[in-house]
Amino acid sequence: MELIFEGIKEAFILIFSGDKVIFEILLLTVRVSGIAVIASMFLGIPLGFIVGLNSFSGKRILVSIINTGMGLPPIAAGLFIALLFWRSGPLGFLSMMYTPTAMIIAQVVIATPIIAGITLAAVGQINPKLKLQAISLGAGRMQMSWLIFKEAKLPALSAIMAGFGGIISEVGAVMMVGGNIKGSTRVLTTAALQMVRMGEFATAIALVIILLVLVFIINLILTLIQQKEKEKWQIKYWK
Repeated sequence: MELIFEGIKEAFILIFSGDKVIFEILLLTVRVSGIAVIASMFLGIPLGFIVGLNSFSGKRILVSIINTGMGLPPIAAGLFIALLFWRSGPLGFLSMMYTPTAMIIAQVVIATPIIAGITLAAVGQINPKLKLQAISLGAGRMQMSWLIFKEAKLPALSAIMAGFGGIISEVGAVMMVGGNIKGSTRVLTTAALQMVRMGEFATAIALVIILLVLVFIINLILTLIQQKEKEKWQIKYWK
């Protein structure tokens, strides 16, 4: 217990003393995971809607691939990206190994199937009668798609939160492609792991506390947006 209290104390010291190294690590964590989740959102949500709204040959196989991707081990994603960008790999000429860009790509590979899978499930839960009603009222394909999107946007926000949670806490993939280089690719999770290896447990606890506070703030913002949208939806349908 004393070690935990010491970690909490050090977390406050690191935050409020304006420690330059900690703030660099924090900003890099926010930048890498923020860009990754935004990119995954623009890839995963349309993919989930397109697959969910359409019937086509091979749909079951594609859905199975998305569902498998939702449980993709992060270390597998990291290995795949590392093989692509390694010096002797097909994209080695880009010299992207051990850079924040490689870390972002690895996180996108992890988060996109999560967001796509939850969005796909949300679209599947929408009442089929809604689609038929829209068609009977003369709605075009784009109008019908927009109507279904509005109905599924609350679960889509949950998908974004799940995707963000899946990458902000990830260690293996970002360590493999980023290398945990101080001042360059070191994020909160890899920094905490490094502190544990060095026996600096109080500092490791402090870094984990900072990470938890960051995750809480981001999820709180997304939850407030979700609740606001839910209230609008309830007002609309209770009138």
